[in-house]
Amino acid sequence: MDRPRFRAYYLHPRFWLLWLGLGLLWLVSLLPYAVLMRLGRWLGALMMRLARSRRQIAARNLELCFPELSAAERLQLLRENFASTGMTFFEMAISWWWPQKRLLELGQFDGLEHLQQAQAEGQGVILMALHFTTLEMGGGLLGLRQGMYGMYRPHKNPLFDFVQRRGREQRLLGVVERDDVRGMLKLLRAGAVVWYAPDQDYGAQRSIFVPLFGVPAATVTATSKFARLGRARVIPFTQVRLADGSGYKVTVHPPLADFPSDSEEADGLRINQWIEAAIRQHPEQYLWAHRRFKTRPPGEAKLYKKRRA
Repeated sequence: MDRPRFRAYYLHPRFWLLWLGLGLLWLVSLLPYAVLMRLGRWLGALMMRLARSRRQIAARNLELCFPELSAAERLQLLRENFASTGMTFFEMAISWWWPQKRLLELGQFDGLEHLQQAQAEGQGVILMALHFTTLEMGGGLLGLRQGMYGMYRPHKNPLFDFVQRRGREQRLLGVVERDDVRGMLKLLRAGAVVWYAPDQDYGAQRSIFVPLFGVPAATVTATSKFARLGRARVIPFTQVRLADGSGYKVTVHPPLADFPSDSEEADGLRINQWIEAAIRQHPEQYLWAHRRFKTRPPGEAKLYKKRRA
């Protein structure tokens, strides 16, 4: 895709409120990192009180995925998760707008040799990410240490889409739209590294049902297909917000061996097992506000309350 260009249309009055919000976010992002994370926790607490629908979705997901926890333990996990979600807004600003040197001071890196080896052998890489609340920070930090592309879903608001793409592409070589299968395969066959997250519910049409936390989950088969058709390795990576407040640990894990297999079901199960294990290490930092189990197998009851009009 071409680099995003500013359009006079973005100055239309319909965008003025968004410009104001983005300007305030940019101004606040100049504050020290520790202050931003404290503000994030306060914002998360406010969101938990006001964002009723998202709170119900996250609480339901925790109930489905951690039935072994008591109600009090899940409530505490929910509070920590909203605090983590609040921090995401400021981490997004940091990853887009901080100078490269200042941003890199927040990162600790492990396992980069797995990417370096694949690149040395001319192998394309599907860099398998997960939707942790720290996703923007992980991509921004790793993009400064490893040239890579990102798979991208355009935002409905054209101005926000422009700002988001421009922010991300400062750290990446470029982006490819999620539906651009041909572009994705072309990059992989050329030996590129492509950042890709397969852990959300994209509906039944492109998915199969395999367990995640013991719950049948619509799981995309694209990871296997991209790996096979693009002749690429699948290398997972995670990023964790450090407990001491010093920044983030970005870990590139070993490539999935013998992947893909001859079975999409086996591949989907293997990916979901990997995702589940990664989430269990830091469940408070995962994006539980997404309706991960929205799509159900035929005949199964829906797991979330119906949204109000």
